[in-house]
Amino acid sequence: MDLNRYHPNNLKRVSSGMINVHPIQRGGILTEEARRVLLEWADGYSVCDVCLEGRVDLVKNPPIDEFKQDVAEFLGMDTARFTAGARHAKFAIMSAFKNGTLVLDSLAHYTSYIAAELNGIRVYEVPNSGYPDFRIDPEGYATTFERVKEETGRYPDLALLTHVDYRYGNLADARKVGKICEEYEVSLVLNTAYTSGIMEVDGKKLRASFIVGSGHKSWAATAPIGILATNYELADSVFRTSKLRGDWSGRAFTKKELALFGCSPVYGLPVMTLMASFPRVVERVKRWDEEVEKARWFVREMEKIEGVELIGERPKNHTLMHFESPAFHHIAKKHRKRGYFLYHELKKRKVFGVQAGMTKNFKLNTYGLSWEELEKVAWAFKDIAEKYGVEVED
Repeated sequence: MDLNRYHPNNLKRVSSGMINVHPIQRGGILTEEARRVLLEWADGYSVCDVCLEGRVDLVKNPPIDEFKQDVAEFLGMDTARFTAGARHAKFAIMSAFKNGTLVLDSLAHYTSYIAAELNGIRVYEVPNSGYPDFRIDPEGYATTFERVKEETGRYPDLALLTHVDYRYGNLADARKVGKICEEYEVSLVLNTAYTSGIMEVDGKKLRASFIVGSGHKSWAATAPIGILATNYELADSVFRTSKLRGDWSGRAFTKKELALFGCSPVYGLPVMTLMASFPRVVERVKRWDEEVEKARWFVREMEKIEGVELIGERPKNHTLMHFESPAFHHIAKKHRKRGYFLYHELKKRKVFGVQAGMTKNFKLNTYGLSWEELEKVAWAFKDIAEKYGVEVED
């Protein structure tokens, strides 16, 4: 066993010193305030020094109990909990609809399907428009609701909409889907893993029954932490407490919330960094329009490279983007590093985050980049193209 491999000198991050445009990284970059609490709260159960209630969301020092209500208010909901990621939040919600039916968008994250499967839920998909924009038509929810009724005799128990999907970065029309769900009296889960925390999301205005968020994707927190917000009407069913009692000892855990494993596993840095970044998050969502403006500028610059084209909705409404690039793919076929050439060429230019081996198409995220950083990233792609004889528009 070579324990030296775990020496701090050997644990340097591969992206250190580079502009990281990895799709899942941009919204999770810690604020300066979050970095200041890292060492103070780094121990495993650090927030549990003064836990009197047996649940992390009820801890008063640090003020997690008040924080969860501030998060709920920020999202336009009544109450919130912190979970082991957005996927855990979806699992917790669906555990209250076991063996039921769910309608979800066909761009949903795989964990939406896994959460349904774990709870014995039958899934019906709302189709997307396919290549090249892959849009979800809100009316597809009404059509699919009717299909569910035709096949099962009743409307679905639950609907889920991915606010921005992880494949194309399309921003779905949550308001229209929320209105349709309200008309059909179907509870709506809005998965905001790529939206809440970087853009304004108001659950009440969007008529969502549940808001699911990701602290490490979009709220400038360390992983793993998710957010589950809901209204008072549904809180009791999702946050139901344990009823079990040991048949010999008589032990019971009546304060523990069942779907959150009794006490959400966010006992230290996840919740503390989420809390420390929160004031900045509340402020930064107001600047979303500038982020969209930068994303659209970046698309225009990238499409000056021969064959590079944005896939997904136009105009771009989010900073996560997907490009197809036949010219880079053609180079990869002849290059000695094959599909890895683009990854290595970008690293030489201090840009990191395009998945190694991807040249035919690739994803990246520009959220939070300064104009100067954005120009460096665009330049890197153009410089690589010109190096290999690909035409770049002046």
